[in-house]
Amino acid sequence: MSVVVQSEPIALRVARASDLADVTRIERESFADPWGNADFRSVLQSPQTIFLVAVDGVSEAVVGYAVALTVLDESEILNIAVDPSMRGRGLGGRLLDAAIADVLARGAVAAFLEVRESNAAARALYQSRGFEELSRRRGYYRTPVEDALVLRLAMQ
Repeated sequence: MSVVVQSEPIALRVARASDLADVTRIERESFADPWGNADFRSVLQSPQTIFLVAVDGVSEAVVGYAVALTVLDESEILNIAVDPSMRGRGLGGRLLDAAIADVLARGAVAAFLEVRESNAAARALYQSRGFEELSRRRGYYRTPVEDALVLRLAMQ
């Protein structure tokens, strides 16, 4: 089951192969170690993943995305990004909320994610949704080298 949330002028829906060029562009503009088109194509083909996109209702361009993986009763939020021109409008929160709703519908009782220690905006978003720091992965990120904080959301 996939959850689709819609409101004007941005709609959230399940990703399609035709979205990958925009998704890959946003990824490159958002992360120092970006996923490639093949990574996103693989996610599209996996029944265990949730891949949502935010689409501008006027231009129909993809302006954000979220990817999560659910195995048994645990999920991992793998990737969330918003087009730089659309940041600060609550879109990352909408994508995260939709991903959490979807993993709950798939039976997850906990969700995990990694976030750069220096990414204050993302950390604030995750904390606002109830994620708590579980551990640290030293040197997890490569460009630049930085620790990752492992966060957990208990959903029961």
